[in-house]
Amino acid sequence: MSEAIKLNKSQKQILLTVAKETIRATLNDEDIPEFDFEDEIFNEQRGAFVTIHKSGNLRGCIGYIQGIKPMIDTIKDMSLSAAFKDPRFPALRKEEFDDLNIEISILTPLTTVSDIEEIEVGEHGLIIKQGFRQGLLLPQVAVDNNWDREEFLRHTCMKTGLPTDAWQDSSTEIKKFSAQIFDADVGEILDIDEARNKFSSQMRE
Repeated sequence: MSEAIKLNKSQKQILLTVAKETIRATLNDEDIPEFDFEDEIFNEQRGAFVTIHKSGNLRGCIGYIQGIKPMIDTIKDMSLSAAFKDPRFPALRKEEFDDLNIEISILTPLTTVSDIEEIEVGEHGLIIKQGFRQGLLLPQVAVDNNWDREEFLRHTCMKTGLPTDAWQDSSTEIKKFSAQIFDADVGEILDIDEARNKFSSQMRE
C-alpha cells in the first residue's frame, strides 16, 4: 500500500456524504446513520484528514497520520473531531452548518526523506519530528500559501514547535506523504437518502 489511493468520483461523493451526515446528525442530536458499503476500497486502512472551512476560513482540521481503522470509520471519527474537538476553535454550531466546505485528504503511507530534493511542493505533505515533538502540514497548505520547499520546511518546524531551521538538524526526522484531496460545499454534498438512491449498488439499507 505504498501508492496513492485512486478514489473515483462516486467513492469521493460517498465519503463526503459520510462526513456531512456525521456532522449534521451530531448537530441535531440525532443518531449518526449506519454507513454499510459493499465497496471493498472503504475497508482499507488509510491515514486521513477532514478539514472544515467556513466562508473560506479554516474552521477545523483533524486527522490520523497512519491507517488504524477502515476508511469509513476514520472519516466519521475525523469529521466529529474537526467539527467539535479541534482545540483551536469552539465546537461547531448548528447555524454554521450551511456555510461549511468539507475537504477530505486520504494519505499514502509515510516515507523517510533523506534529501530535501525529494520533496515536491504541491505533491507532498510533511511530518517533522524531533524527540517528543511532532508536527504535520498537508500538501495543500504549501500551495495555498505559495511556499517554496524551504518555506514549507520552516513552517512545518513552526507547527512542530521547533525553531524554523530545525529541519537542518541531524536529530530531526523528516517524512513525506502524498494525498488524494477533494472537497465540496455542504449544499452540494448528497444527503444520506440521496446517496442511498444514487449508489444503491454500493450501499445496503
